[in-house]
Amino acid sequence: MERTNKEALKEMIRAGRGILPAHKVIKGGQLVNVMSSEIYPADVAVYNDMIAAVGDVEDYIGPDTEIIDATGYYLTPGMIDGHIHSECSKMSITSYAKAVVPRGTTSMISGLDEYISVSGLEGLKEVLAEMKQSPLKVFWGAPYKTPYTIPESTVAFNFTEEVHKEVQQWPECYGVWETVRESMQEEDENTLGAIAQAMKNRLPVFGCAPMAVGNDLNGYLCGGVRLDHESYTHEEVVEKMRKGMHMLIRESCVTHFLEENIKAVTEVNPAFARRVSFCTDDVTATDILSKGHLDNVVRLAIKAGVEPMTAIQMATINSAEAYRIDHLIGSICPGRIADILFVKNIEEFEVCKVMTNGTMVAEDHKLSYELKAPKRSSVLQGALKCKLTTKEDFEYKTSIQNGEVDVLAMDVKGPFVRKRRDVVLQVKDGIVQPDTEQDVAMVSVLERFGRNGNKSLAFCSGWKLKKGAMASSAAPDDNNLVVMGVSAEDMSIAANYVIEQGGGQVVVADGEIIEFLPLQVGGIVSDAEPEEIAVQEKKIDQAARSLGSDLPNPMMYMFFFPITAIPDYAITDVGPVDYVNLKIFDPILAVREK
Repeated sequence: MERTNKEALKEMIRAGRGILPAHKVIKGGQLVNVMSSEIYPADVAVYNDMIAAVGDVEDYIGPDTEIIDATGYYLTPGMIDGHIHSECSKMSITSYAKAVVPRGTTSMISGLDEYISVSGLEGLKEVLAEMKQSPLKVFWGAPYKTPYTIPESTVAFNFTEEVHKEVQQWPECYGVWETVRESMQEEDENTLGAIAQAMKNRLPVFGCAPMAVGNDLNGYLCGGVRLDHESYTHEEVVEKMRKGMHMLIRESCVTHFLEENIKAVTEVNPAFARRVSFCTDDVTATDILSKGHLDNVVRLAIKAGVEPMTAIQMATINSAEAYRIDHLIGSICPGRIADILFVKNIEEFEVCKVMTNGTMVAEDHKLSYELKAPKRSSVLQGALKCKLTTKEDFEYKTSIQNGEVDVLAMDVKGPFVRKRRDVVLQVKDGIVQPDTEQDVAMVSVLERFGRNGNKSLAFCSGWKLKKGAMASSAAPDDNNLVVMGVSAEDMSIAANYVIEQGGGQVVVADGEIIEFLPLQVGGIVSDAEPEEIAVQEKKIDQAARSLGSDLPNPMMYMFFFPITAIPDYAITDVGPVDYVNLKIFDPILAVREK
């Protein structure tokens, strides 16, 4: 419902006073009042997409009012994912809504930055239009810059201070998204420009500051950051909260931080709970369909010792207040958008039915109507602008013909930890040989937007590949083409197949395509049904494991490689990155010729 003109306001006020009858009334439920921390019987009157009244609403019932029976249900607000890159799920906004809305997630905060990196503002506008046709609300934060990488990698569109001057005026913009500490600390001009514009426009600044403590944290906060979604320990959470931050506890499909971070509430100070909320950051269709989404996070919090009411507040009103959108969502109160969950048991938090924008949209974990993706324009269906490769592109050539080299291999210790590992590799005919016995593979990133044709090549460990290669055109933060393998020939086949197919993920062995997951929307997401994507995810990971990997999510671990904010190493199209020193490094440490 339009809320920005006087006639609309008159209508809303009259609906709130009961002068205009409600379109729907929910009767017989137990209201979970997250504002007062109470549970009590209350009915809810809904006018269009707005909650008009709560409590005794008999005065709001007209001859055409639809009565919805909530007997036996608790009524809670729709849940808010406080920080999510939905693109990393490989599901488009439409597909993603099909997965998470039936689980009770009715709103998310996102920068939609992966879409921007591959399609610019033109593609972003298409996605913003798509989300308005979806039952899932997206409160968009303008990325503080793109790319996020330090040193700067190549993307299709660079988000600059000048861009912020424009987009911060858009009605869809609710703040500045994921302001990385290092960019502020290095006094990056575009980052400071984005924040200065936000202060001018009275928009909140959203943070990303893992392991920020002490003076670095103080400087970060003096830069105006309001909240953070990434802490590695509960002690870090405590320090940030004591210094005034709103904290989001992240529980993703690959980073399970809730058990550790929730100790700030359960072991240090229960009063912190009122300023703690939840986010999932990166999820997969497989995890959502098997475990749930924020409903699962609520259950995990309750299991960890948080009271059900408190856990529900963390998933609803706390996030709304942190992002300054509590006048719109986060509670079942007059004037708010009618996003309401029907829950059978709040301890088990099983979401049975979902209302969004005043309409019943889901039951038993399924949307109750058909939701179709929009027709995609060439902006989001464009081909990857890479030249086809040869095996020579993935052979690391060195200054000696035969001998040994000391190499720095980037060793994965978890999805968001990569450490230095020194290894000795053989050189044959001028080419450094990957070594399956030592668990050393090659990794490369190819610029795919047709801007410069960059190609990088380095060494990595932790995947335990015994043969083959894998590749992905979905790879935050810049979504260039990432290729990993122990065979240069298979790496070339993998890269070329993704290029020829217009985006996706592939596993290759012995010159053959083993498995392929198509991602033809921007080369990063799919409009397929969540169930279909989940099947494809399982197949692609099984194929990666057939190469020898024992990682829980081999493909996802690989496509995170270009994220430079992960300590201590990364690789982008400009080369392997030492993120501690914020510079490109040479992986060859020493050579010894025979």
